[in-house]
Amino acid sequence: MSPTSDVNGTARHHESNASIFEIGDSDLSRLLERPRPVNIERKRSFDERSFSELSISSPPRQFYRNNENSSRVFDSILSPARSGISTPRSFTCVETHPIVAEAWVSLQRSIVHFRGQPVGTIAALDHSTEELNYDQVFVRDFVPSGLAFLMNGEPEIVKNFLLKTLRLQSWEKKVDNFTLGAGVMPASFKVLHDPVRNFETIIADFGECAIGRVAPVDSGFWWIILLRAYTKSTGDTSLAEMPECQRGIRLILTLCLSEGFDTFPTLLCADGCSMIDRRMGVYGYPIEIQALFFMALRCALLLLKQDEEGKDCADRIVKRLHALSFHMRSYFWLDIKQLNDIYRYKTEEYSHTAVNKFNVMPDSLPDWVFDFMPTRGGYFIGNVSPARMDFRWFCLGNCVAILSSLATPEQASAIMDLIESRWAELVGEMPLKICYPAMESHEWRIMTGCDPKNTSWSYHNGGSWPVLIWLLTAACIKSGRPQLARRAIELAETRLLKDHWAEYYDGKLGRYVGKQARKNQTWSIAGYLVAKMMLEDPSHLGMISLEEDKQMKPHMKRSASWMC
Repeated sequence: MSPTSDVNGTARHHESNASIFEIGDSDLSRLLERPRPVNIERKRSFDERSFSELSISSPPRQFYRNNENSSRVFDSILSPARSGISTPRSFTCVETHPIVAEAWVSLQRSIVHFRGQPVGTIAALDHSTEELNYDQVFVRDFVPSGLAFLMNGEPEIVKNFLLKTLRLQSWEKKVDNFTLGAGVMPASFKVLHDPVRNFETIIADFGECAIGRVAPVDSGFWWIILLRAYTKSTGDTSLAEMPECQRGIRLILTLCLSEGFDTFPTLLCADGCSMIDRRMGVYGYPIEIQALFFMALRCALLLLKQDEEGKDCADRIVKRLHALSFHMRSYFWLDIKQLNDIYRYKTEEYSHTAVNKFNVMPDSLPDWVFDFMPTRGGYFIGNVSPARMDFRWFCLGNCVAILSSLATPEQASAIMDLIESRWAELVGEMPLKICYPAMESHEWRIMTGCDPKNTSWSYHNGGSWPVLIWLLTAACIKSGRPQLARRAIELAETRLLKDHWAEYYDGKLGRYVGKQARKNQTWSIAGYLVAKMMLEDPSHLGMISLEEDKQMKPHMKRSASWMC
């Protein structure tokens, strides 16, 4: 997340007549009924059973509870009676580490309230520098916070967040004189308090205040994924079945499933439309968006009601999933065999039988990729489009590919092999590289526009982001490699609290706190807590992981890197 602001240092959404939109009390309070309880059995270790069978049961116990009088509202949220679920929380081993309690206190301090109800967490609580838009609630940033609260048995704030952002979706969204699609979710929102009237309003940013004025493509996908996580964690299906939620899901998917000129099932995107929200050469078909798109489609398929509108949408989703899974697994996947094939490609092939379908020039292969690719291992590359392949490694896209089962079990194992064999490059001294390698010199000038924030091995350009540790941990557990996650968490624990929960780290090894990194970055805190809780109790993985759909398995020959 990068800072943007208007002249007042605040990102705002305005109607055409320049008035600020508001959200009413009744829109939320009438929907805040307690979710239906679900009883699930105790399951401490990860095995080969389905995630739906992995569960826990014993008397309810919460991971953290704050009893300070000044935090009365948050303390009430932590009440088992308020959360209304019977899922137990026992984290004896986790609590032994001294920074866990500090992390929960910091996460509690980041909570944003709207008219007395918790609706999200701000991006960062760093008073040492200008706030810009770090005092807002970002959709993508809240996901690890939401997961932490769900894993701790505190679903109310997640439910409030989902309902508030859904209400924001209904606003008319304009950038200059152009109206955005009805399904676009906001990048962020902010609660404003009027001390004179003693009244609170919400303002939102749909991209009109963002770097480059790009709408957040990932926000809608994260919203669907978090809604499914809420439903899976609480057993409360009433929220997802609300007509408003069903309509919200369909509106998001309508944006993505509409027909056009594109010949690929992947989504065409502009630079800066996701976590990497500045110019970084990820325009086209970035792996992060494609993996999130795939996961959101699968989650939506589980959430949509089987009425007339729901069935019609589900049919379109199934068709797209089949095409998308084949395309991604066939053309985005790279291992040593595929790399050698590309190295030997012929060009200018014109027929349906062409091997080099995108007319990629072998001379465009970067020198580093030959040394980076291990004999055993592989990954989904950053981008594939006509005559262009971006061979960079992107952490978020590959981890989500594993969690969504976009990656086959063999591919998931190969990704883990790559991480393990290239630990120094991808993890270093602070987990985890957002992308690898960094762009330097002439390439940096051309691809970033000489962006001073994205210099080599900094920020999005090869920086190390602690928030990504929760995604790595989830992917490791699902792939049967929890020891890798434990190793990364223990490495992060040596620095996180001492460095005041920095936003990102710089350098090839991630040794230095980022030159413009914010302190007390909320998703660094929440990402750590989610990773700890998942590692202690792998049954939590079920809310963020999807099992493989055998019907989508493509007919592909195994490459050498998948063999034992």
